[in-house]
Amino acid sequence: VLTDPILPCGQILAEHLSLPSVFFLQQMPCSLEYQATQCPNPPSYVPRVFTDHTDRMTFFQRVKNLLYDIPNFFLCDVVFQPYAQVASEFLHRDVTVPDLLRQASIWLMKTDFVLHYPKPLMPNMILVSGVNCAYKK
Repeated sequence: VLTDPILPCGQILAEHLSLPSVFFLQQMPCSLEYQATQCPNPPSYVPRVFTDHTDRMTFFQRVKNLLYDIPNFFLCDVVFQPYAQVASEFLHRDVTVPDLLRQASIWLMKTDFVLHYPKPLMPNMILVSGVNCAYKK
């Protein structure tokens, strides 16, 4: 099943039908793609969104990077809780959204590795760059 993991309905269906799933995304809120794939995402190295930091940060920039990341834990619980309830009812077992996302076979990441900072990736996370680029004459 080729699906976008922002709305995990496709993944719930793939889990129910025992089909492999391929995710196609640019970025997930709260860095759930890193949590689901157990990819290292340390705030001391990987800059957070809206901080304008690079991968070379001072100590205070690293602290600010960590503070920007704390509200995401609470925000994601509120946003994705309805999907966890639907998945639990449909699959007849307790399921969280990261548990659903862990079942993905391949993550096709629509990030341009030339424009973004380097970051660790897992073997099933594949960067596909230039997907939305149009050819010019």
